[in-house]
Amino acid sequence: MLNIWGVMLFIRLSWVFGQAGAGLGCGIILLSMVVTIITCLSMSAICTNGVVRGGGAYYLISRSLGPEFGGSIGLIFAFANAVAVAMYVVGFAETVRDLLVDYDALMVDEVNDIRIIGCITVVALLLISVAGMEWEAKAQLVLLVILLVAIVNVFVGTFIPATPSKQSQGFFNYHLSILKENFMPDFRDNENFFSVFAIFFPAATGILAGANISGDLRDANEALPKGTLLAIIITGITYLGVALCVAATTVRDATGFNVTLGPGEFCNFSTACEFGYDFSVCATTKCKYGLMNNFQVMTMVSGFGPLIIAGTFSATLSSALASLVSAPKVFQALCKDKIYPGLGMFAKGYGKNNEPIPGYVLTFIISVAFIIIAELNVIAPIISNFFLASYALINFSCFHASIAKSPGWRPAYKYYNMWLSLFGAVLCCAVMFVINWWAALLTYGIEIILFIYVTYIRKPDVNWGSSTQAVQFVSAVNGALSLAGVDDHVKNFRPQCLVMTGSPMHRPSLLAIAHCLSKNFGLCVAGEVFKGSRVDNLEEINSTIERNLGWIKKKKRKAFYNLVVDNNFRAGAATLLQAAGLGRLKPNTLIMGFKSDWKTVDRQDVNNYVGVFHDSFDLEYGNVLLRIAPGLDISHILMGNEGMQQQAEPIQNGGRGISKKSKKSSDQVLTTRVSLNVTQSPEDAKKNQELMAASKMFTGKMGKGTIDVWWLFDDGGLTLLLPYILTTRKKFKDCKLRIFIAGLPGRLQQDKEEMEMLLKKFRIMCTDIHVIPDMNATPESTSLKAFDDMIAPFRLNEGNTGSAQAEAMRKENPWKISDTELESFREKTNLQIRLNELLQEKSKTAKLIIVSLPIARKGSISDYLYMAWLDILSKNLPPTLLIRGNHKSVLTFYS
Repeated sequence: MLNIWGVMLFIRLSWVFGQAGAGLGCGIILLSMVVTIITCLSMSAICTNGVVRGGGAYYLISRSLGPEFGGSIGLIFAFANAVAVAMYVVGFAETVRDLLVDYDALMVDEVNDIRIIGCITVVALLLISVAGMEWEAKAQLVLLVILLVAIVNVFVGTFIPATPSKQSQGFFNYHLSILKENFMPDFRDNENFFSVFAIFFPAATGILAGANISGDLRDANEALPKGTLLAIIITGITYLGVALCVAATTVRDATGFNVTLGPGEFCNFSTACEFGYDFSVCATTKCKYGLMNNFQVMTMVSGFGPLIIAGTFSATLSSALASLVSAPKVFQALCKDKIYPGLGMFAKGYGKNNEPIPGYVLTFIISVAFIIIAELNVIAPIISNFFLASYALINFSCFHASIAKSPGWRPAYKYYNMWLSLFGAVLCCAVMFVINWWAALLTYGIEIILFIYVTYIRKPDVNWGSSTQAVQFVSAVNGALSLAGVDDHVKNFRPQCLVMTGSPMHRPSLLAIAHCLSKNFGLCVAGEVFKGSRVDNLEEINSTIERNLGWIKKKKRKAFYNLVVDNNFRAGAATLLQAAGLGRLKPNTLIMGFKSDWKTVDRQDVNNYVGVFHDSFDLEYGNVLLRIAPGLDISHILMGNEGMQQQAEPIQNGGRGISKKSKKSSDQVLTTRVSLNVTQSPEDAKKNQELMAASKMFTGKMGKGTIDVWWLFDDGGLTLLLPYILTTRKKFKDCKLRIFIAGLPGRLQQDKEEMEMLLKKFRIMCTDIHVIPDMNATPESTSLKAFDDMIAPFRLNEGNTGSAQAEAMRKENPWKISDTELESFREKTNLQIRLNELLQEKSKTAKLIIVSLPIARKGSISDYLYMAWLDILSKNLPPTLLIRGNHKSVLTFYS
C-alpha cells in the first residue's frame, strides 16, 4: 500500500479529476485497477507454483517464460524502478518547492530548486537503503502511520465549513452542483483521456513491491496473493474516495482573491457564482487555484494543512524508498543468472542481508539523471510504458504456462483464469500504444533487441523448466503427429542422417559432414553402438552418454545422440537403423566412415561392417561413406591428451591446481601440438597432427576449389542432390560443382548436352560437365598389381588344386576370396581400379570428391573383395564421399 499510495495521491489526483472530470476520472482509476488486479491474479498463480526467490518480476517472468523473456524484461523493469525513484523524489521536491514559494524562500528558481532538493533527498534515501532492510522496514512503518493520518485528514477537512480564504481558492464543501459541474471532462493543454491516464497510472504500479522483496518474505506463496490483492482494493477505494470528495467540494478554477458578487451583478462562469464568487477572469487568464491549477489542493481542503504536507512527504518518500530497494534487488538477481556478460560486479551482495551495494549506486545514478528533468508530467508516462510492458509479460507468462498444460504447472492459487491473463496482456499492450504509440514501439523495440541478443548471441546455459520448453515439446509432438498423416513426396525429400560414428567426439569429421548435409534441411542422429553388457557397464555407459551429449552441445552440432548397447556391432547398428527417429522424423540416409583397418582387424569385424551396408539397403536407406586420407578416429589422441594434462597440472601450477586461463591455454596446446607427447615417435606425431587437422576439415570454410561429382549410376538422384546441398552451405559457398559422367566414343557432345538438359530440369546449376569416354578401359598393370597385392592375404587360391580339395578349402575358409568369385567380378573390379586412376588424374586438386558407391550383392560378393573395392576406389585421394541412394527418386522435374 505504501508503494501504491505514491506521489499522485496528494499532488496530482485533483488535477486528474479536473482534467478528466469525476466520470472519466473514476474510469481512469478503475481501468488502472483492472490492469493491476488481473496482473495480481496472474502473479499470484506464478508465485504459488513453487518457491519464489528474490528478483520480483524478473524472477517470475524468467522462470516462467525462460531467460530470453526474463533477460529482456529484467533490465527494463529494473530501469523502470530506478526511474520511479526519480518520479517520487521529484513529487516530494515539488511540495517542498511550493512551501518555499509560499514563504518566499527559493534558493535559485522554481526548477533548479526541485533539482537541488531532489538530489539531496535521494542521497538520504540511499543511505537508509544501504543500511539494510531493518532500517527500511522501520522507516516504512513510521511513514505508513503519517500517511494514514493524512488521508483521514482529507476526509475530515471536507466536512469543516470553508473559510473565506478557502472559498476564494475554490473550496465550498459538499455541493451536488459542484459534483455535476466537475463530472464531465474539461481537457486542457493538449491533454486527453489517455495522456492523463499515463500520468496517473504510475500511482497504481506498486503492486510488485511484495514480489520484488519476495526473497525476504517468510512465506511468499501465502503472503504475496493476499497482501497484493488487498493492497490494490484498499488503495483503489482510497483513490476513488479522496478524488470524489475533492471533486464534490472544489471548482476547477479560482483566483485566490475575495472577488464577490455585489447586488444585481450577474455571473455564469462556474458554480462558484452560486456562492457569490466571480472567477470569470480565469476564462482569459490562467489562475493559480482550483482543481486544474493548484497541485496543493489536498493541503487546502484538509482539516490541518501541515498534516497533508507530512502525508505527501510520507507517500513520496515511502514509494521512493521501496523503488530504491526494488531496482537493485531485481538487477542483482538478473546479474546472478549471468544473462548479460560484464555485469558480474552487480551480482555481489554485502552484509548479512546480501545487500546489492553496486546496484544501489547504479540506481542512484539513474535516479539523479531523471531528477534533473524536474518535471513530473514528463517522467510519469515513461514509467507507465515500462511498467505496462512488465505487466503484459507477467500476464502472458501465466497464460503461456497454463496453455502449455505442463504437469509442473500446479499453482496453489486457484483464482485465476488463463484467458483473463491473456486479456490482461492484450489490455496492457493496447493501453501502451494508445498512451503513446512511438514510446510503445520504442519499448518493445528495446525488448526485441534484448530478446534476440539473449536468444541468438548470448544463449545462456540454463534450464529453468520454463513454459517455453513445455510449449516447444507440445508443438514438436503435434508436428510429428501431423507429419505422420502425410505421405512422402519427392518434392519434400530431405536428407535425414543417421551417423554411425562410434563415438561422435572420436570421429568429429563424420558428424561435421552430416551437419552440413542436414542443417536446416532434416534430422541428424549421431548413433553409437556400445559393445558389452548394460548391467556390467552401466556407469561407463552413462558417462559416455553425458560426455558425448556435452561435446555435441559444445560444438553446436544440431544433432541428436542415440546410444544402444549390444555385444554385436551389426546387431546394435540394425537396432539403430530400425528404431531411430519418430514417425516421419526418421533417418533415411546412413553415414559411415571408411574402415581403414579392415586388413588387420578380426574378420568378424569386417563382416559386421559390410553387414551394416546390407542391412541399410534392406531397410531402404541411402548410404554415404566418408574417407579422409589421414583417417577419422582421433580417440587415441584425446585420451593421450587427457593423460598429458593430468601430468602437466602439477608442473604448470606448482602442485596447487591449474587456473582457468592456464587450463584453456593447455587445452589449446594439447589439441594443436600433439607432438609434445615425448612417448611418440616423429612419425606418430606427424600422423597425429594430420589426424587433428583432418578432424577439423569440415568445421571451417573450405575456400575456393571444386566439388567433383562422379555420377556413375542412377540411384534416384541422391548423388546429385547431396553435393548441391553442400554448395548452399557457407563452408562450401566458394566451391564450384564439376560433374563427371561416362560417355560413349563418338557421342561425347550429345551426352554432355543431355546431361546439361537433365541438370537444368533438376534446377541444379552446373556449367562444368566432363564426359569420360574411356571409363571402362583396362587399368594400368601397376594398378592391377597393387590391387592383387592388397587382396593377396585374403585369397583362397584354390585354382591350382583338385575340385575336392578346392571344395574343402571353401568350406574351411568361406570368408576368403575365391578365384571363381574374382573372375566373375573381374569387370567390376577393374572398373574400381580404373576409376581411381581417373580420380587421381582429374580430381586430385578437388576440395571434395563425390563418387557413386559400388554395391555388394548379398551372398555373391565376399566381404573382403567388397572392402578391397572401396579401398582401391578411394585410395590416395582428397576427402571422398561414396554415395548410393536407395533407388527412390529424390529429384523431380515438376514444380
